[in-house]
Amino acid sequence: MQVELMYQPAFTLGRLQLRGGEQVRVEAASMVGMSTGTTLETKTGGFMQALKRSFLGGESFFQNIYTAPAQGGEVWVAPSLPGDLNVLTLSEPMLIQSGAYVASDMGITLDTTWGGSKSFFGTGGGLFMLRAEGQGQVVVASYGAIHEMTLAPGQSFTLDTGHLVALSESMPFKTRSVGGMKSFLFSGEGFVVDLTGPGKVLVQTRSQDQFLAWLIPKLPQPSSSSS
Repeated sequence: MQVELMYQPAFTLGRLQLRGGEQVRVEAASMVGMSTGTTLETKTGGFMQALKRSFLGGESFFQNIYTAPAQGGEVWVAPSLPGDLNVLTLSEPMLIQSGAYVASDMGITLDTTWGGSKSFFGTGGGLFMLRAEGQGQVVVASYGAIHEMTLAPGQSFTLDTGHLVALSESMPFKTRSVGGMKSFLFSGEGFVVDLTGPGKVLVQTRSQDQFLAWLIPKLPQPSSSSS
């Protein structure tokens, strides 16, 4: 699979070019278009794996498998929110935040992993993240643009948990609140994650949680009917 990313970073479209007979796994509702002759089959990838991926990892229960015709073909993909796409070529397992997975080679296996002390409280990811492992490429999405960081051994960096897209599984990290109780309640900042290299980190420049916190109070409220 060859991936071309177009119209970055605000409204990125991913063009997945496939050889004859090659397959690609795509998250449900992420397909924008496909070339003539490309076929689609919907699978769970195993009931328990699908259940974990959906209920714990925040992804859809079903995944779509696209197969290119003999002459080759292509599938276009895009995220649901305005934002970017990034291609991870795996050399080690990566942890992916809930809702960020878009597509991957068939050589990639997806599972959920328990965060434990590493969990991202206060984020859409909850206590679990997707774990991607194997040989090939994974396409991930963000809300806003994606900034890629590579931390050297011992180098540390702190991120708001709502801005984390993916990171190397081997990278040590811990989640904490910002400052004391007063700062946590009134600073506008909630939980952060302290990352320590070596490893790769993908950061999104906008936070879906922060956008919803801004939007929801501005939505019209249903009027209460009086008897």
